[in-house]
Amino acid sequence: MQDWIVSIPWWGYLLFALLIWALADILQKKHAIKHNFPIVGHFRYLIESIGPELRQYIVANNREELPFNRRQRSWIYASSKKENNYQGFGTDQDMSSAGYVLIKPSMLPRRLPDSHPHSIQNNDHPLHYTLPGAKIIGLHHKRSRPYRPKSVINVGAMSYGSLSANAVAALNRGAAKFGCYHNTGEGGLSPYHKLGADVVFNIGTSYFGVRDAQGNLDLQKLVQLTRQNPNVRMLELKLSQGAKPGKGGVLPASKITPEIAEIRQVPMGQDIVSRPYHTAFSNIPQMVELIEEMAEKTGLPVGIKSAVGKLDLWEELARTMVETGKGPDFIAIDGGEGGTGAAPPSFADHVSLPFVYAFANVYKIFQRYHLTEKITFIASGKLGLPDKAVMAFAMGADLINVAREAMMSIGCIQAQICHTNRCPVGVATNNKWLVSGLDPALKSERFYNFVKTFNKELIEITHAAGYEHPCQFTMDDVDLSMGDNNLTQSLHLSHGYEKDKVPFDSMQALFSCNHLGGEPSAPKKPA
Repeated sequence: MQDWIVSIPWWGYLLFALLIWALADILQKKHAIKHNFPIVGHFRYLIESIGPELRQYIVANNREELPFNRRQRSWIYASSKKENNYQGFGTDQDMSSAGYVLIKPSMLPRRLPDSHPHSIQNNDHPLHYTLPGAKIIGLHHKRSRPYRPKSVINVGAMSYGSLSANAVAALNRGAAKFGCYHNTGEGGLSPYHKLGADVVFNIGTSYFGVRDAQGNLDLQKLVQLTRQNPNVRMLELKLSQGAKPGKGGVLPASKITPEIAEIRQVPMGQDIVSRPYHTAFSNIPQMVELIEEMAEKTGLPVGIKSAVGKLDLWEELARTMVETGKGPDFIAIDGGEGGTGAAPPSFADHVSLPFVYAFANVYKIFQRYHLTEKITFIASGKLGLPDKAVMAFAMGADLINVAREAMMSIGCIQAQICHTNRCPVGVATNNKWLVSGLDPALKSERFYNFVKTFNKELIEITHAAGYEHPCQFTMDDVDLSMGDNNLTQSLHLSHGYEKDKVPFDSMQALFSCNHLGGEPSAPKKPA
């Protein structure tokens, strides 16, 4: 026996050691890269560990990568892992560069009583990191099931199919733990959207999950879906998205599984190409009537999601709402910066306005018609960082939808191959081997940690500015650097409007309401 062992060449021991190493990588669930690419996956972490030095001296600095630079991604990764996400030795940004966001703190920050859940003495309070929405969605139009979101930060529209089952499950479980709602994206309601979180059901141009044999909207199926799934709290009619407005979505045949085909009610083996337009309506009055019919039959608040370009139909929508008293309960504005959907470069780079211009243009229209108090404005487009969220709230947003940043919190490394079915970390693929590396239980905790930290820093910035809730930010609280002569201008001056004041009493009043995420009732007075 000993002679046999001695006769084994040195490379035999090496192969055996590599085999054990590979098995250990495959069996672990903590790192998808190591699971999906045993042994060689370790090089990714090695290179990442010296990445800042390589970029600084050879390639690029921490602020040059796009869509999200290394500093932004590092904050998301560290927050999701409960690691140190602080920054030492001051900022490395050019604070005089054009478009740089400067948030103005108050000389005397907000001081809260020790009994307040957001007080620094109450880190263990169950509501310490909670920021409910200031508005009740659907209350103005008297929907039978109005909704106040339990969190101002929520999961934006990402379909099952575009994302893997494990990724959707991780986001839903994490959202349920924190209190976010979870937007389904236009791919339909999957079993992985039913793990505890409130759900916004997104209805795209192909009406996946609620369509008839010809691919048109079947209202009876929609009503049945909402009755069978009480966790569906709002309906979102998707007109377009920031990545490709005016172009239908595409799900390659390689990403379609029998389960996805069943959920979407489409055949196997061929690309799913959505129409760029709706067949259930063709003009603003018809769209408003459909919104009212859906709301009447389901009892749920109904809103629209759109990228922004020409403004004539937005004017018509606002005018129709004033004349009829009908219309959407919420409007989600998607910035043209692109998102989780793949698109031709010409669309991703040039079609539709970026968020700051898109939102400002639409808000000013509804402000002119005195409708801002009656509508909840939802903002999306690279807003999953506290400073960007503050800017959006200052401009008039009531809620923030986070998509790509949520993907990064559960492992996305910005490989930008989401449309190829080769996502190396199992987030945006349906390849069984690659998906198996993403552990929903672990990643749900990562998303929970991310959104918890996001809310914590948002609360702290709010207090630093002298406020209690981010809905109180005004456009004079945020300056933009103009990039010339080191001058700055407030959002008020640069965009030409001041947002309307959002009705808000106190956080204590919100916490005392027994309808967070539920039905409205009279708020209890603070003790």
